[in-house]
Amino acid sequence: MAVKIRLKRMGMKKRPFYRVVVADERSPRDGRFIEEIGIYDPMKQPAEIRIDNEKASKWLANGAQPTDTVKVLLRKVGVLEMPESFKKARVEATEAPKAEEKVEPVVEEAPAEEEAVEPEAAEETPESDDESAEEAE
Repeated sequence: MAVKIRLKRMGMKKRPFYRVVVADERSPRDGRFIEEIGIYDPMKQPAEIRIDNEKASKWLANGAQPTDTVKVLLRKVGVLEMPESFKKARVEATEAPKAEEKVEPVVEEAPAEEEAVEPEAAEETPESDDESAEEAE
């Protein structure tokens, strides 16, 4: 018998409220379950998460597999540890803005001067000299 730790939807229409339950994977989403180990209310600000750490740890040790959503909730509560790849990404993300704040922007004025030189160079072409000679006559 495969056991899952998953959410059981409760509450009214458009007002979801979930219970975190341990259930046989073959049972329906809101059907029979083995044990209730917590609640999750996403409608509150901030979202309310209450999970019994001891019960969750016991079921995980016995081989229960959490769903993706429950896995995120268990990490937030502290039952599961963050994977090393997430820890490294978080550290890099927090350090990057600090390094950018210290760098001062450099203003380049050279391209503006080059643009001013280009129209003058166009006037000095032989065609423009011929035209100015004709105008002088």
